[in-house]
Amino acid sequence: MHFRTITRITGLLVGLFSITMLPPVAVSMIYSDGGGTAFVQAFLISIIFGSLLWYPNRMHKQDLRTREGFLIVVLFWTVLGAMGTLPFLLVDNPELGLADSVFESFSALTTTGATVIVGLDELPKAILFYRHQLQWLGGMGIIVLAVAILPVLGIGGMQLYRAEIPGPVKDSKMTPRIAETAKTLWYIYLLLTIACAAAYHFAGMPVFDAICHSFSTIAIGGFSTHDASIGYYQSPAINLICVFFLLVAAVNFSLHFAAFSRRGINLKTYFRDAEFRALLLVQLALTLVCFLTLLHTGIYDSAEETFDYALFQAVSVSTTAGFGTESFHEWPLFLPILLIFSSFIGGCGGSTAGGIKVIRMVLLILQGYRELKRLIHPKAMFSIRIGSKALPDRVIDAVWGFFSAYALVFVICMLILMAMGMDAITSFSATAACLNNLGPGLGDVAANYAAITDAEKYVLVVAMLFGRLEVFTLLVLFIPSFWKN
Repeated sequence: MHFRTITRITGLLVGLFSITMLPPVAVSMIYSDGGGTAFVQAFLISIIFGSLLWYPNRMHKQDLRTREGFLIVVLFWTVLGAMGTLPFLLVDNPELGLADSVFESFSALTTTGATVIVGLDELPKAILFYRHQLQWLGGMGIIVLAVAILPVLGIGGMQLYRAEIPGPVKDSKMTPRIAETAKTLWYIYLLLTIACAAAYHFAGMPVFDAICHSFSTIAIGGFSTHDASIGYYQSPAINLICVFFLLVAAVNFSLHFAAFSRRGINLKTYFRDAEFRALLLVQLALTLVCFLTLLHTGIYDSAEETFDYALFQAVSVSTTAGFGTESFHEWPLFLPILLIFSSFIGGCGGSTAGGIKVIRMVLLILQGYRELKRLIHPKAMFSIRIGSKALPDRVIDAVWGFFSAYALVFVICMLILMAMGMDAITSFSATAACLNNLGPGLGDVAANYAAITDAEKYVLVVAMLFGRLEVFTLLVLFIPSFWKN
């Protein structure tokens, strides 16, 4: 294990991350909110810390192996999450302790969207912008951006890419070189963000709110500049724009690349993809169930209003965004529980969504169906296909292993929270919301996470990391053979 090379790379990445402290300073100057000083201080601390890691190890440039790639990814998210707490600790408004600052930073960077801050409407613009900027950077993964830059610094990027990109098959690349792949991902990501911000503004959002919400929408993060979230605007048009871009961001980004290639736009590419069709089917089913249930209960005045709330909440929760136009935890209990369970599915592999991912759920269902057919025809040979492609059994085994590990982490985190005194509904929903990178839960965490204890917040931060790093990337570090040469 090349520890000095890993330390050098981590120092470089911390130095790059320190630059993200500067845009909030500009926002503070524009709006004269007095929050810029904390970000200048955070920038100086970050750049000094990054230099201390990099300078003594600047001559160590060994080639990275897969193991080093996994370790760097974990260090990257944990170290940057820790550095991201600095502005929250240093700023006067809001006044946050260490646990709250850590929770807010990791929630933003992992695009979880859970918050401990109450009174978002009165916060300095610099802090609001910083929270959304963290989500935007975390959405696609700052590692992917770093992969595009690291080759220039003499550091290979394939190991980082394999450790970071979610999905059962990680060897596929959209372009021949990994740096070009990372750049392509970011071009798509940036264009979608600009389009989303423009749509929000034309629909009636102020420019600042439009930019911030576009960051958290494309990142599928769920942070808002208002306590009432998207419901603050009371606008069906804004709701529809949010739903559209959440669905777009929940689609595999390589599919966007394939559909909008140099040969022209081909929308049929989407519908040829089995995972995309499954995503739409899940969204349609959830929306229909929510709509019919709410219509039957008569909570809202009209069918149009009912459909608006049903569509928005179904898409927002199931894609793990966590935006809100209504307090869905006040709906008949069947619906909130259903939506929380839907967040386990999440979006497509290779998207900014959390959860287990649609492709894995599809493979689990196909594997279950294959076992049923084997009961009827014990001697027959059945293959599992995605489209016209037959998948090897090692992929199915990996998916089952991932599902088992995911479920185990969920159960352990939930039981720890219950042992700390948290009630069953709150512990279940909080664990699901943080592991799936969803954000809002039920019970005591329906509105925010300010009321839970510091120890419970740290447990949920670990759950966020497990969810963002897709479980195995973190678990592999606990295997003794990982550390042997």
